[in-house]
Amino acid sequence: MIVIRIIWQTLFFALAQLHANKIRSLLTMLGIIIGVSSITLVIAAVNGLNDWVLSEFESFGARKVEIWGSLPASQRGVMSWDTVKLKPSEADQMREHCELIETLALYANVRAKVRSDREQLDSVTVIGVEPEWLVVNDREVLHGRPLKKLDDLEQLQVCMINDTAIDELMLDGVGVGEYIFIDERRFLIVGVLDTVEFGAMFGADTARSEVYIPFRTTYKLRNWLWPQITARMKSSDNVENAKAEIRYVLRRIRQLGPEDEDTFDMFVFEQVLQRLRGMAAGLTMVASVLVSISLLVGGVGIMNIMLVSVSERTREIGLRKAVGARPAIILMQFLVEAIVLCVVGGIIGLVLSQSMLLAASQIPDMPITKLEIPTWAIGLSFCFCAVVGVVFGMWPAIKAASLDPIEALRHE
Repeated sequence: MIVIRIIWQTLFFALAQLHANKIRSLLTMLGIIIGVSSITLVIAAVNGLNDWVLSEFESFGARKVEIWGSLPASQRGVMSWDTVKLKPSEADQMREHCELIETLALYANVRAKVRSDREQLDSVTVIGVEPEWLVVNDREVLHGRPLKKLDDLEQLQVCMINDTAIDELMLDGVGVGEYIFIDERRFLIVGVLDTVEFGAMFGADTARSEVYIPFRTTYKLRNWLWPQITARMKSSDNVENAKAEIRYVLRRIRQLGPEDEDTFDMFVFEQVLQRLRGMAAGLTMVASVLVSISLLVGGVGIMNIMLVSVSERTREIGLRKAVGARPAIILMQFLVEAIVLCVVGGIIGLVLSQSMLLAASQIPDMPITKLEIPTWAIGLSFCFCAVVGVVFGMWPAIKAASLDPIEALRHE
């Protein structure tokens, strides 16, 4: 109980000293205020940027894998692109033997002229897809039905459009049941999909009309296609194993020997996300270390002021020692004063940085919507302030505690 009472008395005495010397205390805390506000602002900005970039990439699907044929540089002029492009039979083999793949679909893009009875669009993205493509890409059917396996096998001239195409082609109602012409071939609209608009990082508000037809029907529009496979892994924790499995199956199907180069390539979105997370963590650490230098500068300022305070209060220290105050109590008094200076400066710095973040969040069209100081950053700031107070307040406190009471009382 005595120790707790002494600590409370010392704390209130330290606050009284701050109040008695308000201007000097504020100037002393200035380095700590700038340091804490800088650190928290940098961490909040980096975290906000990190979350924004990751959310932009995750909109593509973290578990997605894109696979396409690739002609090795050493085989150009020897092999043809027809030899390396993906085939429906290879997609079927992958469905059967790739256990780490949840689902996959072949697709191919072409540009074509699309018209309705009221409007004509000269260059529209027409995507030939297998039914599983909608599942892999998480596309929602707003009206009608999705494309089915029978549509693909029978090469039926049916299609789905996105809701943007309804307006651009001036279709009636929701568009389901109407006919459109793709390169003068008539297609029945059986379903309408939602329009995916990518974020600012990938060109916001750039969505246009899209038309989806059965994959095999696409051969009626073009004699030569460049098929690709889009797949979804069962888990994002087995990226390397999934890649190895895909590579093994495709190399076996294509009868590639141990010395032969891959005639295909793939891209896994999760690997990009992992690199981005690592870069963001490293950037946060480096930025925090650099900005923390201002806290050390503030600590030096506090040590200087505390040394001046010891010099000014030499007679007070001597008087307290003369009436029985122990050196440990004197040391605690000045140490607590230094810690209080740092912690109060840290609180002011946090309030300042939070105010700046609130002001920044009100900026119109701000792409980074999540600007907030993480809880761990607040705790780290206060711990760092306390450590700075102890480290830079220790020497003045030791100097005060070691003063000779007789010499101190004689001090003018």
